[in-house]
Amino acid sequence: MLFVEYQVLSINMTYADITINDPNPVKRWLQQRRFSDAASFLRSAEHNKQIHILDFGAGDGEFICQIYGTPSIEAYVYEPNPTLMMEAKSKLVGFDKVIFIEKLSSIKPETFNYIFCLEVFEHLPEKETVEAIREIDRMLKPNGTAVIGVPHELFLPAAFKGLFRIFRRYGDFDATPGNILRATLGSPPLQRPTNEISPGLTYHPHHLGFDYRTLEHILQAEFQLEKKKFSPFPLLGAILNSEVYFALKKAT
Repeated sequence: MLFVEYQVLSINMTYADITINDPNPVKRWLQQRRFSDAASFLRSAEHNKQIHILDFGAGDGEFICQIYGTPSIEAYVYEPNPTLMMEAKSKLVGFDKVIFIEKLSSIKPETFNYIFCLEVFEHLPEKETVEAIREIDRMLKPNGTAVIGVPHELFLPAAFKGLFRIFRRYGDFDATPGNILRATLGSPPLQRPTNEISPGLTYHPHHLGFDYRTLEHILQAEFQLEKKKFSPFPLLGAILNSEVYFALKKAT
């Protein structure tokens, strides 16, 4: 959760207030489901060994909270947004096996058994996408697994999400009928607004316009795709789901 989906926040609002503590019960449930779905990829881990995990774009550190009880885990947190990193440090202050990373360049190659990157790539422009993939590949162990989770912003899911956003902030880029219709038809707008989350770091503040199919193509060119899973209703595939996960291995 490297970036918060665009929303006007009050001064006293935290990341949790628009995710796991959002006023809408459906959104709260989906947020919790995202964490449990991502954590499920750890079930095959050999817990008799030390497992090094990186949460790449950790937001306020909630995912680490969810998996912290897993035996033998040493967790690393990387979050480039200073405000969110402060929230993560506050939330994880009593967790003794958590290491906070300021710069990815400080991490040696092939360090992690698992790298989780949840709700990040939908915000990254092309250049930043390439750089993030390069870093994930560099830091992942030869037999490690990278778990990439992104929102499904096409077809029926785009319509339902669009209606939700319209009721909250009509007229914004992701709450405009024309843009929502294009995403619902599978051809989302290509020109997406960009901002700077910090000096020199560009991102897309909205989810709408993101096409997971394009990212899937890029990931398959760099990694071996081990598993693809839609959530929260896997059997429905792309028909009616809000999230898609890719479990990746280094290319052989």
